[in-house]
Amino acid sequence: MTKRTAYLNARLLDPASGLDVVGDLLVENGKISDIGPGAFKAGMLSPSQTIDCNGLCLSPGLFDIRVQVREPGEEHKESIATASEAAAAGGVTAMCCLPNTDPVIDDVSVLEFIARRAREIKSVKLFCYGTLTRGLEGQELTEMALLSETGALAFTDGVKSVHDPLVLRRALSYARTFDLLIVQHPVDERLVDDGVMNEGEVATRLGLPGIPAIAEVMAIERDLRILSLTGGRYHAAHISTAAAIDAIRKAKSNGYNVTCDTAPHYFALNETAVGDYRTFAKVSPPLRDEADRRAVVEGLADGTIDIIASDHAPHDEDSKRLPFAQAEFGIIGLETLLPLTLELYHNGEMSLLDALGKVTSNPADLLGCPFGRLELGAPADLLLFDPDKPRQIDENTFRSKSKNSPFDKRPVQGAVIRTMVEGRMIFGAD
Repeated sequence: MTKRTAYLNARLLDPASGLDVVGDLLVENGKISDIGPGAFKAGMLSPSQTIDCNGLCLSPGLFDIRVQVREPGEEHKESIATASEAAAAGGVTAMCCLPNTDPVIDDVSVLEFIARRAREIKSVKLFCYGTLTRGLEGQELTEMALLSETGALAFTDGVKSVHDPLVLRRALSYARTFDLLIVQHPVDERLVDDGVMNEGEVATRLGLPGIPAIAEVMAIERDLRILSLTGGRYHAAHISTAAAIDAIRKAKSNGYNVTCDTAPHYFALNETAVGDYRTFAKVSPPLRDEADRRAVVEGLADGTIDIIASDHAPHDEDSKRLPFAQAEFGIIGLETLLPLTLELYHNGEMSLLDALGKVTSNPADLLGCPFGRLELGAPADLLLFDPDKPRQIDENTFRSKSKNSPFDKRPVQGAVIRTMVEGRMIFGAD
């Protein structure tokens, strides 16, 4: 029997096509079958369910391309089940997890394990990166073609940078043969040394070793030189500095096949969020100064930065409630991705469609996934949200197993009302 759900009186938002209109959307058997003003007329069909959206926004679900689910290996910090709950609550209908699990995703068996667990949970769509090098050791390349056939969407060493230029050259050359994407965590570790926050006045005042901004751009410029030699597809993850954005902007203008993303904390916070040694503001790369924060906003607005990803990195209290230098890097972000992205719209820095495109169609296009759009025949992976609802972020409401967020008590606008995957509601109330 055909299952139909009609969403009526919604503000339909589709960044891929530029659609922004009040109308209806019809879902049949998990796919979008009709869309637009007056798409559903009473009497034409008998939907199993009719939902009056009352003018709220209906868009493609978010696709978060940088998530650490911690399973297998560190389930005390997060699991596929709890990450999926957090994602659903945040309006995320698909996510791609980094390969730095334990064991790492350098073998088909680990990919298959994660895929099986995701099928059992039946919630958010979960995809994986494969490691670029075996054991994340930066030396021997993995069987990227085999991992790709098994489901790996791209290849990265996660929170580690590939330092050896010869290894990166071989990786890009090999990946080009199969049109595979290489994702780099761009940092020159030799300049990082024992640094724990952005190098500058704040670090000096706190007496903390700093990480210079040039550590990021030097890695990117080196990688771009190698890319010019090999060709291929290169993606720089969570860029945070004006110099790195300028380097990528120039590379794009010169025709390089390069893309990049950033995370909400790089446009919503600056280094002063560290305050008096707040470890919940310790991230990698570190929060930068205000000039860099503004440059990230400008890079998003002019299209240099293609994607916003949460960079969800859950940690337990034992990993974070330590002296700043000893605490782990990383914060959670699945449940704050939408309201922080909407800040770009509310602050007048981007249009609503352009901001949503950074978390829907752009990441889907990058990883070659057939969703992130409101179009006929597309999977009904949908997000119903109120873009203007004022509220305060509250860590006590997080579904994530970990609570390491620097945004607790931050006032925001925007709330998820429903999250649907292939027409099936995974978050919200009837």
